[in-house]
Amino acid sequence: MKGDVIAIDLGGTHLRTALVRGHKVIRYIKKDTPKEKNALVCEMAESISQLMSRDIKGIGVASPGPLKNGIILNPPNLPLRYFNLKRFLEKKFKVPVVIENDAKCVAIAEAKLGCRKKHFFILTLGTGIGGGVIINNEIYIGSDYGAELGQIVLDDGRNLEDLWKDHRRLSEKYFGHVILMADLIKMKDKRAKKIVEDTTKYLGQGIASLINVFDPEVVILSGGIKEAGRKLLKMIKKNVYPYVMLPKKTPIRWTSLDHPGIKGASLLIKD
Repeated sequence: MKGDVIAIDLGGTHLRTALVRGHKVIRYIKKDTPKEKNALVCEMAESISQLMSRDIKGIGVASPGPLKNGIILNPPNLPLRYFNLKRFLEKKFKVPVVIENDAKCVAIAEAKLGCRKKHFFILTLGTGIGGGVIINNEIYIGSDYGAELGQIVLDDGRNLEDLWKDHRRLSEKYFGHVILMADLIKMKDKRAKKIVEDTTKYLGQGIASLINVFDPEVVILSGGIKEAGRKLLKMIKKNVYPYVMLPKKTPIRWTSLDHPGIKGASLLIKD
């Protein structure tokens, strides 16, 4: 079955909706993610309606987890709790809908269109931290909810995602508003530098722990933080390799894909 796909990347900060043909994004809509459930659902439906046509063969959704059978359970960064998004969208638009963890969608896109390695993991660095693991060319999910890489515990009982979010909390405390990592790294202020140093320390140690567990061919980083570029990647690597027990330096790099979450979501809909 040939046709176009509507792909949604449902993030804590932005709601991205696209018309995908083959592996190309034909049309793209980006909006701020509403903080209230009904507003979010209506915004999503409106974006889909703008792209819907009789050529659409399905809707693929990349959503924060945890998820089960199309139900968004209790994501930390969305106002959707135990919401059956699959049923809602299929009833409204009368096409098949597949929903998958957003980071796993990025991993699927990397496996098919990006790094094309057999063994790797990705971390999506956004409002929170998501993870996806590819083993022998297959997405790893464990018995149900596996590869929630942002939940690994690092410091004093705090997980990697909480430690990552500190840069937003501390920037608001010191500077009066949230400053994203891509902007913090450009600042000369000593407090900003300390936030960046602490964040990259914990992120690096978390990546090192995951490398020791999975022995990947490559580690892929994704998300808006990519704008911080080589400087941030260098700081992260500095805090990875001293903690890796393997006798090699596993490559760590930014994704080379544009819209990896969107492209991964589109790949959920099969021909």
